This record gives sequence, structure tokens and C-alpha cells, in this order.
Amino acid sequence: MQSMNIGLRFLLELCGLFIYGYWGYQAASTPITKITLAIGIPALVAIIWGVLGSPKAPIQLTPGFRLLFEIIIFGLPIVLLMFLGKIKIAVLYGLITVINKILMFIWNQ
Repeated sequence: MQSMNIGLRFLLELCGLFIYGYWGYQAASTPITKITLAIGIPALVAIIWGVLGSPKAPIQLTPGFRLLFEIIIFGLPIVLLMFLGKIKIAVLYGLITVINKILMFIWNQ
């Protein structure tokens, strides 16, 4: 179960990146800005996550800042989906993310 939870975490990260890109695409008006934001926003988030949030990140945050950072990184896709009118998907993503984080805490992952 614990390894499945780690796998779920990775899937949530990928879903979050997709949501960032989807929002960027929907928020832009011209084709070039749509493509730029759809690729650029997830790339920027992935770089920031790799530097600060990943398990082997070069900059390790204190537990409090790490929790805040994760709330922002995993919570913002929920807000973006709501802005796009995808309420059910936002709630589903949010519930799965919260359950995953609780299990990660319980299992010290």
C-alpha cells in the first residue's frame, strides 16, 4: 500500500502539471501565447518543485515551509480548475491529494 501511495503522489504531480498547462492554454488568447503558457507554466512549476519540493531536492525546506510549499503547489491546480468551471474535477483532485498527503504523513513517506 505504501508504494502505491508513492506512485499516486507521482501521478498527482503529473496531473498537477497537466492542470497548470491546461489553465495556461485556456487563459491565453493567441495561438502562440496558448502554446507558450501551456508549456512554460508546467516547466517552471516542475523546475521549482525539483529544486524545493522533490524528495532529493538540493534545497531542503523546514517541515513547516515544506508543508506550505506543498499546499501551494498542489492546491493551486484546484483553484485553477475552479476558475475554469471544472468544479467536480477540482474537488476530486483535491480529495485525492489530501488523502494522499495524510497517508504520506502517517507512513512517514
